[in-house]
Amino acid sequence: MSLNLRQIEVFRAVMITGSISGASQLLFVSQPAISRLLSHTEARVGFALFERIKGRLYATPEAKKLFREVEHVYAGVQRVNELARDLQENREGILNIVSSPSVGQMVIPQAVAAFRARHPNVKITFQYLGYTPLVERILNHQADIAVTILPVEHPNLEMTSLGTGRLVCICPYNHPLSRRATLSVADLLPYPLISYDRSSPFGRMVGDLFEAAGETVRAAVEVGSPQNACSLVQAGAGIALVDEFSVRSWPASQLVVRPVQGTPTLHANLVHPRFEPMSQLAQSFVKVLRQLMKSEGFATAQVPVSADA
Repeated sequence: MSLNLRQIEVFRAVMITGSISGASQLLFVSQPAISRLLSHTEARVGFALFERIKGRLYATPEAKKLFREVEHVYAGVQRVNELARDLQENREGILNIVSSPSVGQMVIPQAVAAFRARHPNVKITFQYLGYTPLVERILNHQADIAVTILPVEHPNLEMTSLGTGRLVCICPYNHPLSRRATLSVADLLPYPLISYDRSSPFGRMVGDLFEAAGETVRAAVEVGSPQNACSLVQAGAGIALVDEFSVRSWPASQLVVRPVQGTPTLHANLVHPRFEPMSQLAQSFVKVLRQLMKSEGFATAQVPVSADA
């Protein structure tokens, strides 16, 4: 019943070209050889793959279903070939990185630039993603490392702190809060607050901060991320609480940043498979990233972080 790769190749060629002669030209094999292999394939699977009507081949419904699966196989083969080609062209290898938007706006791009200066022949792929797709990329081995400021709980993943920052208040220049060195939650209450959905991680952080001060969050505008909040503050829509990693991606001349009493410490976490060794390229990149974190004032001890920290 099982088909070998040659039979699958011939079947696919006939499906693509629609004829024995077309498959023969595609595979550089004689037409009689294609016919014999196709007959053997039909005998192997136990049903007809094609019907000949007025001299033309027409795929059966069963063949069409089988072809869809065959195309999935060939897509995988194509990815293998692309990887082999990339490895040949970039002899030092490929490094696939994903991150959360907060560190993906400034920190990771700067680290990539510094790393590329030392390893010009390495091909790098980089995307910043939401929490769920980021974790899926690591678990599915579609990324070598991830960096996120949200804790990751999974038995197959290791999480280590790369750097720490805090939740800070941002406001436009000439705003009354810009004249204060340190703020409290009470100081924020008179002004329109740009905040987050209360069920989101940032929404919960802001909610906990206000609750600890005996206050309730009353958002004038709700956004999906700290980057959205920075844009709205810069446009003059209000004030916001954002992580320091996000605000570093904005020019210092566009926003005023002030510490707020009682805000939580946030970790930029390195995430990678727990039971697999990190590649030499990934280790080299992490070293560069740690150096950058230190130079930006985000340095921390290289210790695992508890997911409930």
